[in-house]
Amino acid sequence: MHSHLVGCSDCGLVQVLPPVSAGAIAECGRCGHGLAQPAGGLDAPLAFSATALLLLLPTALLPLMSLIAFGVPRRSWLPTGVEALWNDGFGPLATLVFLFSVAVPFVYLALMVWVLGALRFGFAVPLGRPFRWAAGLRPWAMIEVYLIGCCVAYSRLEAIGTVHVNTGGWCLIAATCATLLAAISLDERAVWDALPYRAQPASGRRSISCGACALLIDAAREDVACPRCAATLHRRKPDAMRRTLALVIAGFLLYLPANLLPVLSIERFGHEDPNTIIGGVHELITSGLWPLAVIVFTASVLVPLMKLFGLSLMLVLTRWRSRRWLIGRTRIYRFIDFIGRWSNIDLFMISILVAMVQFGALTRVRPEAGALAFAAVVVITMIASRCFDPRVMWDEAGSPT
Repeated sequence: MHSHLVGCSDCGLVQVLPPVSAGAIAECGRCGHGLAQPAGGLDAPLAFSATALLLLLPTALLPLMSLIAFGVPRRSWLPTGVEALWNDGFGPLATLVFLFSVAVPFVYLALMVWVLGALRFGFAVPLGRPFRWAAGLRPWAMIEVYLIGCCVAYSRLEAIGTVHVNTGGWCLIAATCATLLAAISLDERAVWDALPYRAQPASGRRSISCGACALLIDAAREDVACPRCAATLHRRKPDAMRRTLALVIAGFLLYLPANLLPVLSIERFGHEDPNTIIGGVHELITSGLWPLAVIVFTASVLVPLMKLFGLSLMLVLTRWRSRRWLIGRTRIYRFIDFIGRWSNIDLFMISILVAMVQFGALTRVRPEAGALAFAAVVVITMIASRCFDPRVMWDEAGSPT
């Protein structure tokens, strides 16, 4: 491995990336963003990705959990929550649950197996575009978030009857572990560097960095396709400030109804008990499940609010061309971009409860309007963080690139 020029995706600084020795990582000299780690090979991430993909098949086909209440058995499969939400008239929620817990994880893992397998065995096929798609899908493949949602649902189902984890549930746990291990063992920079491309990267200051694969290209090639990953080249994300501002405003408008309106209602013997997100946290606390209560409160209440205020602060200070806390703001951006997906815990928990707790007049669970507002806040804040370009903060502050 030789030294070469790279552009930091967080602050835009063009710098020389030296070979990375074992046990070390390369960070941006200005903002601390991780640029590379020691090349770990393709065998481990390929094996873990293939294992996770194979484990998702029984996860989708076998029951995850079973509940026995009032002498009546109920089972939950991965698709049953989608079906229950759809039948209750909550098509948008059903679509989101299907995409995040079923469709996107399958597609993401299949793309990873294809790209890593082709590189490992030397297949001469185009791989830049599929790997870009896989990297873009990773934040939306929420199998680990779905698992935490299952844990929260399990704790609430125990108050109704006897709950058992079935074969599909154990496969879900194993698939989640394999997915996480694949992500940890994968060196994206090494994969990108292993992909061939025709054009030569730029060597001077008149260059732009591909937003997908970080390849440095001569600035004259802006608005054309990247020769390595086929993404459209832009010096900065188009209309990043305006798009982020519009999404943040929409997020603030939906945040109050998401937390004040009931997200689900539990009907027991004809008496309806609406539950808000805070009410669900309180129920976990009264049940003695403090760790789960902290996780749900943090992911469902604090994280969306942190993202909205954090992005608002970045927008304001960028507009003012402020140089204050540039490194801190960049680190905050990295954190909120990573953590936002975990807010979907409540959405997955609702889908499981709606599917399993259907005992007629005895007990049943229905989704409510607050769930729609909450899901909208989560998706909007995730898109907002993806639309924002932290390099603009450094540009507006007058930092050289």
